[in-house]
Amino acid sequence: MSAATQHRPVTERFVSMRWLLSFLVFTLTGCGSCYTFQGFSIDPSLTTFYVSDFRSTVSNAPPTIGQTFTESLKEKVLRESRLEANDEDPDIEFSGTVSNFRVSSVSPEPGEFAALNRLEISIALQYTNHRDDEASWSQTFSHFEDFPAQQNLLDVQDELIENIFEQILEDIFNKAFTNW
Repeated sequence: MSAATQHRPVTERFVSMRWLLSFLVFTLTGCGSCYTFQGFSIDPSLTTFYVSDFRSTVSNAPPTIGQTFTESLKEKVLRESRLEANDEDPDIEFSGTVSNFRVSSVSPEPGEFAALNRLEISIALQYTNHRDDEASWSQTFSHFEDFPAQQNLLDVQDELIENIFEQILEDIFNKAFTNW
């Protein structure tokens, strides 16, 4: 067998591998532009938003919970949309209150001891579209997180609030800007 014959299968495999890699790169980069967020719909005429200060209507919530939620909502809209913050004549506005901050026992163990406690937070939100009144709405968004009953709420409160707000913010964003 000649040297040319011995190297031919390797060369053919190399060409096949180059073709396969080229195809994969083309397919992956091409599909990246095909991916869309189905239902994501911010009217092109809307360019600005405002988040008014959320206040707490419950006495047992941390005193800064309203401000924490306000800042979190502002950051989410800025980060995940093309809208710009504007407190003078915004196109859309978010306002509301922290309407529930409740700790309850769940998962009772034999002997009537709770294995878990649950922190539930509710946000009563008004979404105002200043360009289209029919697109405005109000809704209460709630979410909860469980934590071991032997843990003190104050020790885990900040992390629980952050996790709960993350889910509530996602729900609000989807309601405001998608058709899901």
